[in-house]
Amino acid sequence: MLAQYFEVKHAHPDSLLFYRMGDFYELFFEDAVEAAGALDITLTRRGRHKGSDIPMCGVPVHAVDTYLARLIRKGFRVAICDQVEAPEEARKRGANQLVRRAVSRVVTPGTLTEETLLDPARNNYLAGLAESRGDFGLSWVDISTGAFFSQQAGRAGLAVLLARVSPSELLVPDRLPGASDVLDEYRDILVPQPSARFDSANGERRLKTLFAVTALDGFGSFTRPELAAAGALVDYLDLTQKGRLPRLKPPRRHSSGASVMIDAATRTNLELLRTLSGARRGSLLGVIDRTVTSAGARLLAERMTAPLTDPAAIDRRLDEVSYLAERVQLRAEIRTALAGMTDLERALSRLSLERGGPRDGAAVRDGLLRAGDLHAMLADAGAAPAGIREIADALHGHGELVALLQAALVETPGMLARDGGFIAAGYNGDLDRLRSLRDDSRRLMAALQQRYAAETGIASLKIRHNNVLGYYVEVTAVHAATAHEVQFFIHRQTMANTVRFTTTELGELERDLSQASDKALALEIALFQELVARISACASAIDRTSAALARLDVAASLAQLAAERAYVRPQVDDGLDFAVAEGRHPVVEALAEEGTSFVANGCDLAQDQRLWLITGPNMAGKSTFLRQNALIAVLAQMGSFVPAAHARIGVIDRLFSRVGAADDLARGRSTFMVEMVETAAILNQATSRSLVILDEIGRGTATFDGLSIAWAVLEHLHEVNRCRTLFATHYHELTALADSLSAMTCCTMRIREWDDDIVFLHEVVRGTADRSYGIHVAKRAGLPEAVIDRARDVLERLESGEQASAASRLIDELPLFRSVLVPPAAAAPDGPHPLEVELRAVNPDQLTPLAALEMLYELRTLAMPEKNGG
Repeated sequence: MLAQYFEVKHAHPDSLLFYRMGDFYELFFEDAVEAAGALDITLTRRGRHKGSDIPMCGVPVHAVDTYLARLIRKGFRVAICDQVEAPEEARKRGANQLVRRAVSRVVTPGTLTEETLLDPARNNYLAGLAESRGDFGLSWVDISTGAFFSQQAGRAGLAVLLARVSPSELLVPDRLPGASDVLDEYRDILVPQPSARFDSANGERRLKTLFAVTALDGFGSFTRPELAAAGALVDYLDLTQKGRLPRLKPPRRHSSGASVMIDAATRTNLELLRTLSGARRGSLLGVIDRTVTSAGARLLAERMTAPLTDPAAIDRRLDEVSYLAERVQLRAEIRTALAGMTDLERALSRLSLERGGPRDGAAVRDGLLRAGDLHAMLADAGAAPAGIREIADALHGHGELVALLQAALVETPGMLARDGGFIAAGYNGDLDRLRSLRDDSRRLMAALQQRYAAETGIASLKIRHNNVLGYYVEVTAVHAATAHEVQFFIHRQTMANTVRFTTTELGELERDLSQASDKALALEIALFQELVARISACASAIDRTSAALARLDVAASLAQLAAERAYVRPQVDDGLDFAVAEGRHPVVEALAEEGTSFVANGCDLAQDQRLWLITGPNMAGKSTFLRQNALIAVLAQMGSFVPAAHARIGVIDRLFSRVGAADDLARGRSTFMVEMVETAAILNQATSRSLVILDEIGRGTATFDGLSIAWAVLEHLHEVNRCRTLFATHYHELTALADSLSAMTCCTMRIREWDDDIVFLHEVVRGTADRSYGIHVAKRAGLPEAVIDRARDVLERLESGEQASAASRLIDELPLFRSVLVPPAAAAPDGPHPLEVELRAVNPDQLTPLAALEMLYELRTLAMPEKNGG
């Protein structure tokens, strides 16, 4: 047995080997030690190998999914080694022959299909990444639904794309030097593969064979790195599923720019899918999700992670929501019909992989039946937008398959085909006859027990069954002597409290019963395989219906959200406006304590005031205001109504948020370094169509360092990026820049001072704050009174000193950032201006923030020599 074990283990060195032995999966040696620790189960030692005891542990076959879930969550891969022949077949090959075993699949985080291992509201993606001449191709699949996607990205967009997909496993070539810094974020899920598997020509052949086509043009124009990544994915699935490839939908190619670019830091800061603590509750998705199906929940999350940039496509989604928002009764009926609907996508995938059971067949039957009911509702609903008509058209046409499944399957079948009893009576005459014979044999067995009890005078006599003895007669030890005197009783086994016998008659009846049961089960399984083949033949149509049901669920849920929370339809166009009237933070408003009303605030980032500089004390609501506008943009462009009285949004191509930061000690980054890296990404990538929200830039370093950086960042956003920006700060000195930055508007958070305290009104108004009220906030936090008094003394001295006026003087003395972008017109006739010479020698990418400030002073000296003794 160990020789067989070592042979299988040698082929799967990077996986825990679950080795089937009877009713248990056993683990040996190091696998057993690791699994016992991870699962908190008993580690035993039996037998000897090379002079040492063999560590081992095991898990029951019937509960294997529970243990797999725990191991996968802890990052393990598991190879499932099953018995591929019955013990009787092994004995036919000769005495002492081992039952043949083989690995049936390798379970990895990205290849899960079981309900117990998956989050029903979230896709589980396996991704592959390839590179060619500096361009990257990312392909990703969810084998639990068959979804298959691909997209090309440049180096700058790769991190954004990976953040959006958020794969559970990421396949990469063992040599991929161009993306090492990006992949550092994903080191825990990387699965290096031989570079030879990332061959684009092989990938193209793989896809053509998989989808039985001679050209891939009908699916999209895939680049070489995309084909290489997709081919590697298919190879990996073939390897882990042991040649039993899942049913995949044709790959859909996403084009760059079709969705809003949202980097990982922004997704985290805005808490789109999860809060900073990792919880779903308190995230934007957790607050707006009113879906009632698993597929709808997954689609809603997918739309939130990739808001659209095409106003026409956004309007089509909004039309669907509007239609159902206006029809209260229809919406209620739709949501009632959808509620509790089975997950068609995942049931279909399990059936295609031969991991599905009768319950999955019933899920297809019930889902398609419910889809037909929904089609009837929408068909009678009157004039509807194109999207609703598309949904209705995809919800019918399955009458023949539904009728077959209704006739074939019982109302509530079990999960496993091997348990039998799932084919309905009357569906197959041969099965009905075998069941009748089996049931008659059971009745005969009960009658035989009564007769033996009467003939022996032992009223407590029972006929029982186990897997070792089969059927046997059992009497208690008290009646053992009487039973031994019965001539037709044949002794089988003596236990502490009972004695067991058999009879010739009982053996014959057992044979008849066993044959009838085995034949009935074998026929049921064969009939089920026929049903699976019929379902698979209709897979494309079922996929279409499943997608329509998810769309309908999302539209109805967003309409329900709009009705519950008084959301309005936004106007999304190709302009550059961002005008929100009486906007509200969707999460803060939803989670506010009962009886508490949210203070709404407007935001108008028209081009002549596209940059808002917001000052005010801590706790006054600056961060809430910043985030709420970013979240309103996400909701609008994903196709949802928004929390506002009115909203008009020019399409945003990229969304950036730097609100708060934490250190990244594993990568050697301080909090301030993380802040600067995120800020650099914004300044290097934001366009005039972008929306940027920044909070407290420069607060992680010395006061004048921080002020200098904030100053330069503010000017760069205004003059170079020219994007719509909300910039919150405690550096009140920056408000003086309003005189030189034409599109900058100063706003502040309203407060009211009362009895040496402050009242936060949470209103955004035009104007500036003259101080931060930090000491007031510190007092509220409970700092000792002595500390508060001392802080007031220090603040008074600082504010009365020279430092208070230094920054305001600098506003007058330091030339505007834009003035050094172009050399002065009056250059010396005999050659270029020294300022131009100096500028041409500068490499901005190599300047630290402090060096940049020093450079500004040098350029100032060159630009105004008369003020510097020149």
